[in-house]
Amino acid sequence: MATLLDFVGNTPLVELKHINPNSGVKLYGKMEGHNPGGSVKDRPAYSMIKGAIDRGDLKPGTKLIEATSGNTGIALAMIARLYNVEIELVLPQNSTRERILTMQAFGAKVILMETMESARDYAEEQANSGDYFLLNQFANPDNYLAHYRTTGPEIWKNTQGKITHFVSAMGTTGTIMGTSRYLKEQNPAIQVIGCQPSEGSQIPGIRKWPQEYLPKIYEPSRVDRVIEMSQDDATRMTRRLAREEGVFAGMSSGGAVFAALKLIEELEEGVVVCIICDRGDRYLSSDLFDN
Repeated sequence: MATLLDFVGNTPLVELKHINPNSGVKLYGKMEGHNPGGSVKDRPAYSMIKGAIDRGDLKPGTKLIEATSGNTGIALAMIARLYNVEIELVLPQNSTRERILTMQAFGAKVILMETMESARDYAEEQANSGDYFLLNQFANPDNYLAHYRTTGPEIWKNTQGKITHFVSAMGTTGTIMGTSRYLKEQNPAIQVIGCQPSEGSQIPGIRKWPQEYLPKIYEPSRVDRVIEMSQDDATRMTRRLAREEGVFAGMSSGGAVFAALKLIEELEEGVVVCIICDRGDRYLSSDLFDN
């Protein structure tokens, strides 16, 4: 009999035909909203919790704590419940109501801080006190290894090894680090493109970290190019995805598709895969889909 965790990964890869103006290039979206927790973060959340338990780092009765902008928190709350582990999640105060309520529905305690950086600081302080175990998605190899073991192989298989370019938002950088590692082992010519917000733009799920908060799992050499986009660019593309492709996703997905289309303008042929990180229903209380 299958459990919920058996359905983490193996998400659909769908062609995005209507927004792609270049007939010589195939554009595909990896539909991570089909994970049971609704986002790509189910993969590293499962990997990090299981890894901590298997190694004996997370002992019975120990509470988890983690700083998150949203999707990782939902995934951790869901999977911690399956392992009967208590968890406290620390979020920036601009997190949408849907995300907070979803975490609480799984039984997680939610703490709001002013910024993501202050949320990370608070989680580390609590873990250092000895009362909690910090998974630390920003420095935990189990984050990127989840994508090395699952996301990369799935994309390689789904494209029959024809992928030429991989495009992903960069937050913790786990998705792009693990997938890049796997794909370039199969074909070093595959180009890996990261997405970052332009100066002053705020795009949930995509970050340009200050140097002191740069994720320790990030290796710049594994990313061939970074494309920046504004908040407006990501918003408009997210709305276009819904209206033209029937893909209901969050703003980081719009950012990734915006970057993919900028890339496609330069190509004569190729197979481009981008990550559609989550579902749009957890942004309905924001102005993302306002006309």
